[in-house]
Amino acid sequence: MIVKICAIKNIEDANKCLLCGADIIGLLIGQKHNSDDFISKETGKDIIKFIDKRCKTCLVTHLTNADEIIKLCKYLQNDFLQLHSNIDENQVKKIVNELPKLKLIRLISILKNGEILTDISSIKYVNYYIIDSIDLVQNKVGGTGIKSDWYKCAELIKILNKPTFLAGGLTAENVKDAIKIVKPFGVDVNTGCKNDLGQKDLYKIKQFIKNAKKLIISIKN
Repeated sequence: MIVKICAIKNIEDANKCLLCGADIIGLLIGQKHNSDDFISKETGKDIIKFIDKRCKTCLVTHLTNADEIIKLCKYLQNDFLQLHSNIDENQVKKIVNELPKLKLIRLISILKNGEILTDISSIKYVNYYIIDSIDLVQNKVGGTGIKSDWYKCAELIKILNKPTFLAGGLTAENVKDAIKIVKPFGVDVNTGCKNDLGQKDLYKIKQFIKNAKKLIISIKN
């Protein structure tokens, strides 16, 4: 089970993820929608330098202009690019042509009741999908803390032709059930690993990763 800890905002929190065995950390840069988790490209660069390939790094962005995104990726030297927006496929094509080694994660937005708001048939360029909850009232396309209908997510994953991450309302307490029901390639957590001050919590990160990975071991056995 691949575990991605998203919305890392500083080196201290990045180190917590390393200590706990995270596979991927997500850095939110290039904001268009409501969120408290975005950082500057300079901070992102410092975090990636600190990580120094000890785990994978993912740029998560709302940007929709290929030239901006390409410039940002070249600056950061991230491993994954998560396009957390409705972006024109011609723009994505330009990114793929310019950065062919970059692993591309594409967003599928889903409501709490399981209604899919993304036109999946229009997505041409993708290495991985991420199913994430959306909050239309607060204009949040991620980091909502809202759990979607996992049974409908499971049905969706069965028809997708790429490895898929599950996100949205996951916590250390519910990630085992989520994995059992949805059977995703990986899980992604943001708000579920925060403390009351909105900071990443070492204990919550540790328990989340332990529970996510331990479950897969028990299934294989």
